[in-house]
Amino acid sequence: MRRSVLLALVMALAAAVWMASGRLPDFMANAANEAETAAETSAPAATERPLAAVRVLRSTARERARVVVIHGHTEAIRKVDIKAETQGRVVELPVAKGQRVRKGDIVARLALDERKAMLREAEALARQREIEFTASKRLKAKGFRAETAFAASEASLDAARAQVTAMQIDLDKTVVRAPFDGVIETQPAELGAFLKVGEVVAGIVDQDPFLVVGQLSENDVAGLTIGATARARLVTGETLEGRIRFIAAIADPETRTFRIELEVANTDGRLRDGVTAEISLPLGADRAHRLSPALLVLNDAGEVGVRAVEGNAVVFHAVEVLGDDAAGVWVIGPPDAVDIIAVGHVFVRAGQKVRVVRITTAPGA
Repeated sequence: MRRSVLLALVMALAAAVWMASGRLPDFMANAANEAETAAETSAPAATERPLAAVRVLRSTARERARVVVIHGHTEAIRKVDIKAETQGRVVELPVAKGQRVRKGDIVARLALDERKAMLREAEALARQREIEFTASKRLKAKGFRAETAFAASEASLDAARAQVTAMQIDLDKTVVRAPFDGVIETQPAELGAFLKVGEVVAGIVDQDPFLVVGQLSENDVAGLTIGATARARLVTGETLEGRIRFIAAIADPETRTFRIELEVANTDGRLRDGVTAEISLPLGADRAHRLSPALLVLNDAGEVGVRAVEGNAVVFHAVEVLGDDAAGVWVIGPPDAVDIIAVGHVFVRAGQKVRVVRITTAPGA
């Protein structure tokens, strides 16, 4: 009994010494290591977050005419005040205001008064001077006329003939004619009124062709060429097509813009001067992408652009919108060939790795 107690005390003391020394017997150390290895093996491994999936659409740039739209208005190509070139009383107004006339049509007649009588007198004097000149010429040929006397008779004849011409011109001026085809827009002269030289008889407007005019900024004027085809849309809904016939060489000093004139046909006379218009001017061509507006996003800097992928990384391309049509918006900025994120573009950021799923048609197309 005592031996058993003593043996137990010895074993307890030995265990205390081993624990104090920090070492375990080999069989215990091996057991601990095996338990630790088993624990590590049975613990679940840490899992990585899966890449976000995006649907990517291949877009290739195409040639597109670049167009700038400016505001303007219609304008008659010519507007002229027909003025009296001789004085006299108005005795006839063959055309009324608003009536169309052809070049050479009579617009007004002035009283002849004594003009015909004065013309006959001038013609008679010219005939007399011609007889005198003929006689003088014969006498000179026979040596009975001095050179100076002959020259004087010749000068008198020339003066008489000039007087006839002047009287005939003044007589012709009593008939006031239209200088070109157009419409009588104003008619300040009244029947029976006495007109002085320079007073307005009527105002005439040339209606064909017509102009649509506007002001183009200094940034865009270099891209415009005379003769190019352009379009205009009137506030009335009419759409016109014509050619650019004038580009100002000098800018308006206040607005720094240049006057542009688009010439359009108006054979039926339907256009009116002063109608508001939007003019679409061609400024060359760009390589542009046509995209759905839903693909446009803003980056952190507030730039408008699209998100695309290069490899499996997201990139951002800033864009400039050139215009739109029924199929989408035209933009420049991305490379000619680019993989644009069509689905998932609002949930990713530039530099992020993604899983790419390629599609051939934009959603909703």
